[in-house]
Order: sequence, then C-alpha cells, then structure tokens
Amino acid sequence: MQNSTPHFIREAIKEDIRAGRCDGRVVTRFPPEPNGYLHIGHAKAICIDFGMAAEFGGECHLRFDDTNPSREEQRYIDAIQEDVRWLGFDWGEHLYFASDYFGRMHELAVMLIKAGKAYVDDLSADEIRAHRGTLTGPGRRSPHRDRTVEENLDLFERMRAGEFPDGSRVLRAKIDMASPNLNMRDPVMYRILKVPHHRQKDAWCIYPMYDWAHGLEDSLEGVTHSLCSLEFEDHRPLYDWFLDQLPVHHPRQIEFARLNLSHTIMSKRKLLRLVQEGHVEGWDDPRLPTISGLRRRGYTPEAIRTFCERIGVAKRDSVVDHALLEHCLREDLNKRSPRVMAVLRPLRLVIDNYPDGQSEELEAVNNPEDPGAGTRTVPFSRELLIERDDFMEDPPKKYFRLAPGREVRLRYAYFVTCTHAVRDSSGEIVEVHGTYDPSTRGGDAPDGRKVKATLHWVSAPHAIQIETRLYEHLFAKADPDAFDDGEDFTVNINPVSLEVLNEARAEPSLKKAMPGDRFQFERVGYFCVDTASAGGRPVFNRTVTLRDEWSRIQKRQQSG
Repeated sequence: MQNSTPHFIREAIKEDIRAGRCDGRVVTRFPPEPNGYLHIGHAKAICIDFGMAAEFGGECHLRFDDTNPSREEQRYIDAIQEDVRWLGFDWGEHLYFASDYFGRMHELAVMLIKAGKAYVDDLSADEIRAHRGTLTGPGRRSPHRDRTVEENLDLFERMRAGEFPDGSRVLRAKIDMASPNLNMRDPVMYRILKVPHHRQKDAWCIYPMYDWAHGLEDSLEGVTHSLCSLEFEDHRPLYDWFLDQLPVHHPRQIEFARLNLSHTIMSKRKLLRLVQEGHVEGWDDPRLPTISGLRRRGYTPEAIRTFCERIGVAKRDSVVDHALLEHCLREDLNKRSPRVMAVLRPLRLVIDNYPDGQSEELEAVNNPEDPGAGTRTVPFSRELLIERDDFMEDPPKKYFRLAPGREVRLRYAYFVTCTHAVRDSSGEIVEVHGTYDPSTRGGDAPDGRKVKATLHWVSAPHAIQIETRLYEHLFAKADPDAFDDGEDFTVNINPVSLEVLNEARAEPSLKKAMPGDRFQFERVGYFCVDTASAGGRPVFNRTVTLRDEWSRIQKRQQSG
C-alpha cells in the first residue's frame, strides 16, 4: 500500500503529523481475534495497517484480541502469524495480546466504578436486550443502575473472585439510556465466564467485552491511529467516551469500508460453518477466501497486495468483482510462472510416418515474459497425447484445431496433418492418426505456409501421470446471501465447484515439482502443486484459468 494515491486515511495521518499530534509518530495495529483463519478481507486491513505505518516511518503492532476464551485456540494464533508474514509484513518486536492487559483493564474498570460511571447489573442478557430500546425509542434504566459505589465495588470484586455463576451479573458503563446511539445505552463492560484462557489459564473468570477492551489496548500500546472497518463507526463515540473518562492516551479511530467480494462469504461464523459441516475440506480449502486457502490454491502475496492497492480505500461499502482479483493474479503469474505442457483429458495421437521406437529432445521456452528464465527440453515421440477437445471428426465452422485432413502446429515441434480417427466398440474415439512434416522442426514451415492452430501435447511414453483439481467459485451466485425465506447461504453452494481429473498427463520435467511450485500449463491455465503432494502422484490445483474476464468487463464498459 506504499503509493501516493490520495485517500482519506493517508490525508488524515498527514494532517496529524503537520499538527504535531503524538509528536508526529505513527503507530497502527492489526488486531485479529484468534477464533478463525484470516481471509482476503483481512488482507486489505493488513495492507492498510502495515502499509500506512511503513509509509510514515512508524510501526504496526500485531495484537491478538483474545478476550473470549470459549472460541480461541493456539492454532489460530499460529496460522494468523504465518499468514501475515506470507503477505510480506513483519511486526518485529511488537507482538501483543489483549490478555496481557487484563490486570490494567480491571484497575481502570474499578476507577470508573469509583467515579460513579459504571455499575454491576443483575439483569439477564435477554432483559438487558429488552431494556435497550429501539432505533426510534429510548431504552429503560436498569433497576440496579443506582447502586452505591460501595455496593458496586463489592459486587465487582466478588464477580472477579468467582462467587457468582456465569451470566448472573455484568458490569455496565453508566452513560445514557436515551442516547440515539444504541451503543451508548449503558454497554456491558465485563461478563462472568468461567472458562480457562489459552494464555491466562484460570487466572480470570470475568472477561472484558470488545468495546471496553479495544480502546484500552490501543491506548496502552501507544497506538496513534486505530484503523477499523466501517461497522465500527457507530462504536467510535463509545471508544472515545471510555478513553475520555480515564487518565490514558487517546488514539484516533478512523474507519474504512471493508472488502466485499462477489461469489464469496467473508463472515468467519459462516466460514466456520462451511468447515464444520463438511462443505469444504478445511480452513485451507482452495475454494475458500482464507489466506491459507488462497496460498494453497497458488495465489501469490504480490498479487493479493496489488489487488488491495487497486481497490483503494473508501468510506462507502461496495462489492468488488472477483474477476479483478483474478486479473491481478494473472498479471503476476504471467511474469513469474514457468511454462510447461500438460494434457488434462488425454487423447492419443499417433504420427504414422514418425520412426517407430525413436524419440528426440525439442527445445521449449520456459517463460516468454522472462528471457532470463532460459529453455528446457521436452521429449517427442511417435505417440503423443493431446487434449480431447483439440480434435473433432466433424468440426463446425471456425473450429481450427485438429480434424481429418487439417494441418496444425504442435508447440515447439512439427506441423501435423490428421488422417483419420479410431473408435472403440462403443463408438468412442480413442485414437487419432496423422503424419508430420520433418522440415517443420521447431514449429515453422520453411515454405512459409501458415496454420490456424497450435496445440500443446506430451509424449505418451515419457509423460507422468498427475492429478489435477479444477476449482470454480464455491458459490454459484455473486451474492451468496441472496436466498429465499427459510433457506440460508449454503443453498447457493456451487455443486460443481471442484472437478478432479485423475488421468491427466504432464511432461517429465514436472517430476521435480515441489509443493507450492507454480506453473502455467500452456493453453490450459495456471496450476500449483498442492501442499498435500508428498510422494506418489503429484496433485496440481488450478489457480486460475488463462481467460481474463476482468479485461473483457473493462472492454465492454469502455465500448458501452
């Protein structure tokens, strides 16, 4: 995100620096909850948080907001750190946990009670919700709102000591039950929750609510700019109120629109459902928008950062077409991916006039976008494998690939003319025959004649068998949350989001491919070796097709 494109967050930070606020320092933070895996929406926030700090010579903290022990796990903490590093960012020594501040938060809560600005309430969660009021009507005061300071201090300490059962009492801020902002109507600060914490163990049985903890975490760490997604805009008055009541540093909260991506679910709750209900393999399923899923599918951190930069920083929510993300990915993969040849749905091609038992090595370009990538050799023989879709016995108009009597170019090899096809007893075409022109070695005719199609291929006796997994959108609708009454988002799951092909064949150079390696299968798409590939037949995940739908969209918009 280090560029000069104007946006309101950059301008706000510049303004604060000019005004000498916080001595010109810039400290931001990325504060994930360790209750799930990061997704592409978090990537946008990471790029903004770390990007702004880097641009202004500041620091960005990675802070885990671990205030709900019933949903938090160490594996999420480990995965989040891995994802942030993979995206290209480093927090250095600034790794923090909200739970480190539990003691100080408790002291500050006692300070508010002593000031008459917080009280212990015996109402249940449902009763508090009923007393809260509506958007058009004020809330009702709790009958326990006017307890004395002494009584509140005693009850809060007994809550802390574990004397009361879960849900029986809470600590609430005393603000304004008639406020037009529902968040200001005496929000809950602490609840009783007798669940061991992943770091604090059994040290606490009361835990702070997010709105109380959020501002204090920022303050205690010396954060100058608390950059949040837009849903926290209505919470900003509460963020400011808490900090204004206490003798603490007061950061500035700025909100930006979160990322909404077509054909994609961003809710961690819904992503967890997809995992738990078996709709996907796990958090790193390549169909999910999780960072780990995108990484396994073959996305690059550079492509994701470019995407986050191009969508910009806005103040209004909108939906970004998934095609733009794929466009950024193709741009990056086109520059860095070695080219190889692989056939997903093989059809045997026999070159009848090529010497039986003979083979030769042909030179192939590794990446035409990168002259320094050099070349490799690929074996050629009498029996080849081509894509089944590259042959038609009775082709329609404008079909220029292989057909009886038609000549085509074999990539890096020769011109070949089809003579006939062979069918099995069921009538299916199982083999195609043809002849080659030895003078066209390398793929060009010395007499200057042209052909209208170039096909990729692999040598049948030299090819290796691979498994390919072809991924499509997990959701068939651009808006997965568009469904009829009585249904939920899972009805929009695409039933053909994954197709597994077990008979694919590839050139022998891919024997050396390692998990995570990316390639362009010529004329087919970009593929990545799956992380589950370890010995045996390698598995290749299709990262993205070669067709760029975003470019088509832009052209239509420009012409329309």
